[in-house]
Amino acid sequence: MKKIIAFAAILLLSSCAELQQIASQLPQEYGVSDAEISSGLKQALEFGIDKEVTNLAKEDGFFKNELVRIGLPPELQKVDKTLRDVGLDALADEGLKVLNRAAEDAVSEAIPVFADAVRGITFTDARDILLGADNAATVYLSDRTEEELYGKFNPIISNSLDKVGATQVWRNIIQKYNSLPITTDVNPDLPDYVTNEALDGVYVMIAQEEKDIRNSISARTTDLLRKVFALQDR
Repeated sequence: MKKIIAFAAILLLSSCAELQQIASQLPQEYGVSDAEISSGLKQALEFGIDKEVTNLAKEDGFFKNELVRIGLPPELQKVDKTLRDVGLDALADEGLKVLNRAAEDAVSEAIPVFADAVRGITFTDARDILLGADNAATVYLSDRTEEELYGKFNPIISNSLDKVGATQVWRNIIQKYNSLPITTDVNPDLPDYVTNEALDGVYVMIAQEEKDIRNSISARTTDLLRKVFALQDR
């Protein structure tokens, strides 16, 4: 901790060139090479991605996880309330569940995209991530994968909504809602909404895993992880 405080003080007093030089010297000071830092971060991300994305892809991976459970967009919240007000609770409950099922069905597609992003981490990226915030690696992945993942997720989720019955369920729900004399018709873009919610959920869970590895020594399950992440502990 003292080393990190000292490093922060240097940040305030040094030029960009000096900072770059100091950052490059930190690994050597503690006997950790740039290659080890890069490998350690890649290993941490690979473990986290495999664990968390795999869990999300299981049945109830989204639906029973309060951190990422997909709720209803504002446009459909009034639909949900109206249906419950007129005694159609079971239909409303089913509508919520099938949105989460579609996300669970699609997220495994994220693993190869993340794997490509992890392979692209440079030595400089690795140092910056290691000495960054608790979610620095997740932010790095988000910046480099979100657009591609949206493109992959959206058609899969569209198909998944059909496969798990969500399209028909919500068609019935919206038709019932729109037929009520007290309502204004709605027609939400469910694939776009579920795609964005699924992406958010993936990044939330990877950030949780990253934070755990950064802050809990017991979560560093290999010698390499223990060696590399000991740098940030100082």
